[in-house]
Amino acid sequence: MNSELSSEWCAVFIDGGYLGKVLKSEFKEVRIDFLKLSERICPGKRLRTYYYNAPPYQSNPPTPAEKERYFKAMRFFNHIDRLERFEVVYGKTVKRYTSEGKEYFTQKGVDVRLAVDLVRLSWAGHIKIAVLIAGDNDFVPAVKAAKDAGVIVKLYYSRNNSSEELISAVDEAEEITRELINECKRY
Repeated sequence: MNSELSSEWCAVFIDGGYLGKVLKSEFKEVRIDFLKLSERICPGKRLRTYYYNAPPYQSNPPTPAEKERYFKAMRFFNHIDRLERFEVVYGKTVKRYTSEGKEYFTQKGVDVRLAVDLVRLSWAGHIKIAVLIAGDNDFVPAVKAAKDAGVIVKLYYSRNNSSEELISAVDEAEEITRELINECKRY
């Protein structure tokens, strides 16, 4: 990013499910310091980092395994929420079934909340730079709306798991590299 933007307000928007998949599949589930990551990728004065995710599904009543997964996830989310200028935004995990009757789980509301916050902060004039860690082309309309508000949108993405349409829509795109992850590794 340009050095003249370094004094501008910036917000970081992290699709937690996406980043988790990237860290698991490409970096052997390395644990990162989210504060370091935010400070490293936000070129201006960081207003806030928004982390979007959904707690694991729990049936009614939850099984012991579901309770354990939920407890671990909430401990992780609470850790992130306590970081300086961080906010965790929750969606919901729901159970669905394929046409063959096989169950699977999907997040609901996560992408919409991220898109709404990106557009809201951009059009309210609270930020001049938006840094997005995501890969889904569902974010393209929100990116275009933020750009229409005069916001520079930068994307951090995985080469193995991202939409070409999203990469084309942003002002700047940078791959999530081993070097970046190593700089932000939690020891």
